[in-house]
Amino acid sequence: MPRMPRIPFCHVPRMPFAKDSHHLSFSACVCLCVRHKGISKGITMPELRDLLQVGPLVAGLGITGFLRWISTLEFTATPGYKLRPLSRRGLVLGTVLRMAGWRWKVAEGGDWRMRRGNSRGYQLCPCGCLPTAAILDDPMECSRGERLSITLAKNRINRAPERLGKAKVEVDIFELLRDSEYETAETMCQILPKGVVAVLGPSSSPASSSIISNICGEKEVPHFKVAPEEFIKFQFQRFTTLNLHPSNTDISVAVAGILNFFNCTTACLICAKAECLLNLEKLLRQFLISKDTLSVRMLDDTRDPTPLLKEIRDDKTATIIIHANASMSHTILLKAAELGMVSAYYTYIFTNLEFSLQRMDSLVDDRVNILGFSIFNQSHAFFQEFAQSLNQSWQENCDHVPFTGPALSSALLFDAVYAVVTAVQELNRSQEIGVKPLSCGSAQIWQHGTSLMNYLRMVELEGLTGHIEFNSKGQRSNYALKILQFTRNGFRQIGQWHVADGLSMDSRLYASNISDSLFNTTLVVTTILENPYLMLKGNHQEMEGNDRYEGFCVDMLKELAEILRFNYKIRLVGDGVYGVPEANGTWTGMVGELIARKADLAVAGLTITAEREKVIDFSKPFMTLGISILYRVHMGRRPGYFSFLDPFSPGVWLFMLLAYLAVSCVLFLVARLTPYEWYSPHPCAQGRCNLLVNQYSLGNSLWFPVGGFMQQGSTIAPRALSTRCVSGVWWAFTLIIISSYTANLAAFLTVQRMDVPIESVDDLADQTAIEYGTIHGGSSMTFFQNSRYQTYQRMWNYMYSKQPSVFVKSTEEGIARVLNSNYAFLLESTMNEYYRQRNCNLTQIGGLLDTKGYGIGMPVGSVFRDEFDLAILQLQENNRLEILKRKWWEGGKCPKEEDHRAKGLGMENIGGIFVVLICGLIVAIFMAMLEFLWTLRHSEATEVSVCQEMVTELRSIILCQDSVHPRRRRSGLPPPRPPIPEERRPRGTVTLSNGKLCGAGEPDQLAQRLAQEAALVARGCTHIRVCPECRRFQGLRARPSPARSEESLEWEKTTNSSEPE
Repeated sequence: MPRMPRIPFCHVPRMPFAKDSHHLSFSACVCLCVRHKGISKGITMPELRDLLQVGPLVAGLGITGFLRWISTLEFTATPGYKLRPLSRRGLVLGTVLRMAGWRWKVAEGGDWRMRRGNSRGYQLCPCGCLPTAAILDDPMECSRGERLSITLAKNRINRAPERLGKAKVEVDIFELLRDSEYETAETMCQILPKGVVAVLGPSSSPASSSIISNICGEKEVPHFKVAPEEFIKFQFQRFTTLNLHPSNTDISVAVAGILNFFNCTTACLICAKAECLLNLEKLLRQFLISKDTLSVRMLDDTRDPTPLLKEIRDDKTATIIIHANASMSHTILLKAAELGMVSAYYTYIFTNLEFSLQRMDSLVDDRVNILGFSIFNQSHAFFQEFAQSLNQSWQENCDHVPFTGPALSSALLFDAVYAVVTAVQELNRSQEIGVKPLSCGSAQIWQHGTSLMNYLRMVELEGLTGHIEFNSKGQRSNYALKILQFTRNGFRQIGQWHVADGLSMDSRLYASNISDSLFNTTLVVTTILENPYLMLKGNHQEMEGNDRYEGFCVDMLKELAEILRFNYKIRLVGDGVYGVPEANGTWTGMVGELIARKADLAVAGLTITAEREKVIDFSKPFMTLGISILYRVHMGRRPGYFSFLDPFSPGVWLFMLLAYLAVSCVLFLVARLTPYEWYSPHPCAQGRCNLLVNQYSLGNSLWFPVGGFMQQGSTIAPRALSTRCVSGVWWAFTLIIISSYTANLAAFLTVQRMDVPIESVDDLADQTAIEYGTIHGGSSMTFFQNSRYQTYQRMWNYMYSKQPSVFVKSTEEGIARVLNSNYAFLLESTMNEYYRQRNCNLTQIGGLLDTKGYGIGMPVGSVFRDEFDLAILQLQENNRLEILKRKWWEGGKCPKEEDHRAKGLGMENIGGIFVVLICGLIVAIFMAMLEFLWTLRHSEATEVSVCQEMVTELRSIILCQDSVHPRRRRSGLPPPRPPIPEERRPRGTVTLSNGKLCGAGEPDQLAQRLAQEAALVARGCTHIRVCPECRRFQGLRARPSPARSEESLEWEKTTNSSEPE
């Protein structure tokens, strides 16, 4: 008959009478029928029908072997199930069951139960007790308290009211001094002859536990394990073995859930044994699937974790998983504390369920995030009494209390005793069982062992370690692990992991623990001196601590400390840089101190970059900015007194002078050539005076263009068309010139103050005359180094290869280099704005090159990041950060660049005009003096002296006298000029008042009229004027006849009575 396929991990009672080639295949078939419920819950009637399909195997196995094996099974029928013939195969099976002594019986709850009659009459035991054996590998009273826990369980069961009149529980304790196969086998050979219903323990001897499990499996005696399972090479566990300790598979799944909850992508696993990788297979698979990083480190034979922890610290791994026993886990944590790795920036996850019982008094920093598991059910009615009993025993018999609570193995042994008693009670309801002395040298088995195992697998109760239930593999199922977190008051529960429901965390408890850990905690703040973020006070030598500093970051720290209620200590970074990676992978500056956990916070103008985000954590940005270009204002040359000439080049001024001379010459020539510019100087004597004059003399020809150029005009008006054409062209020329000069003067004086040779980053990159650079080790340098933009790559190549170096160590050094040399400084826009407001010779070129933000740096895995994020958001919503920025940025001596109003011109710009004016005035006064002296030196002998005339004029000027005064002579009035004899007078001439003769020939009425009008000058006549050319009087209007005075009538009469010659 061919062998049927095997089904792994499905254990059935051993059939010693069957052939090996068939009993495994038959067992597999039975497991296939009951796999979804397990053998421990019996076989239902529908499943029994399926079981008939294996009828042909019965013949091959032999009827005797089949009956002995099937006598250990129970068959249940659900209520309402009708027993009817099940075909020929059912009749055959029913006959077989009858021959085996099986009969139908209604069990509790209305279920049909088929049981085998006790025809052999086994008794429980001769003494009327329930014998159980416990093997303890740590029996000392000052250790785990396992002996006491067994005693407490036995006494509590025996004293229970429902146990009155029933068999007493007896537990024989056997000590196992060492984990030896020989001693373990010898101890089992001492236990088997006593006849026991179950064997408990040991708790910490894996090799011994495996031997006990094999021996119990051979004799079909139930065995309870209370220790973590070790990896079994052949993946086989005896059907008679049950393990109350949670499996490593479940623990690995719980650890993976915690890592997912905290979004941990990098972790380190410390293993005490090589079997660690197999025990935590689920955890390893998760990292393989998610492609996260999990480094595994194994303790060496010296069991010293110090070198291993140093490697983890150098790798910057913040999450550490420790898979070891409680004592070794505690040793690793103490060594980590010595290396400074027990802080708020590390998270430790311990897989050992007893680690929470260790004392943490030696830990200095209670902010460390330590997570562990616990399975204790503190709500159990007997838990407090159980813990007090163990604690009292330790205090009475030990020098010190080894644990802060009951050991896990003692609680598991307590629950194991209850599980055995519960299963025996349930089994006794269906059949009476009895113990049988066994021997290691014989092949005898306990015939009731398999039945008891079935009931043990169906046990469900609440013990000191929570809900107790087993699956088909004999492992604990349907239980929950409590997730504990270490606080300053000890461990407290922040969540739980259930086998069926998975992880459930209480975020409020976890967040409140982080917030409470900041209360009254002193954080080390690393920073750098940089205006206006952090500055030393003027009297900092007289102060200590944080009082020595001031600035934006100091005020922001005060606001954050007030919100989060923490203290801080400011410490300047040693190398004075922000932080850049070195060739060996280390970081400098503030970033390096955060990585080394030498500081808790980095508060400065620290830019958030992707490269820094890989090694440290950042808070939300408290300030947004970008890279900008800072350059000095290009002054050119200092404006002189004659800067008003700058709008036109010297060539233009020269051509304008030549144009002026050319126009003057052309005007003089044209005016001489045209007949229309010649006219009579005496319009009153027009037609009788043959004298013609031309107003465009050489002097007037030079003066006329000047008046037009100055837009002031002159008294000379062109008469001819040609002169008017010259004048019009010149006026159009001067209009364009003056307008251009006026517009260019304003623009020139403005640009003179703000002119720069570059206007954008492209202009800066396309030239080499102006050097440019950034702070060495800053984010701006990293930006250009990692940029993919062609212009920025070209700028980085220039800065990197430029010698001497264009990088500076600080912002102050960069500002000084900008002011003292032809250098453009690339820095953050906030610093650009700060320094521009304090130095008017600095200006910003173009806009921002990128957009980024300043954040508070923290070590990787900092538990305070969320708290600082919320605090920064609160400051932004309250506008406190903007107020602080205005406080430290404003207040400079330079006006805002947004003010585009016209700026006033100083004397350095237009002082030359005053120089020209003063020089013109001096020249005019000098020429007036020359004219005055020249006139006096060439005057007649009858005139007054030079000194007298000068004194008189000065007195008149000082006294502001009238501008009209009589002509003065040296010797009084001159004698009257002798009249011309009549015979010598020309006929028809008239003698005027100035002594000159006018006319000839016949008496001229006009001459007589002029003579009469000249006589009226002395009488203040207002209707005549003096001709500007001939110095003669000209009548303006006719004299009114009625207004004549007596003197004028007399004068007219006298004049008319004389006949001219």
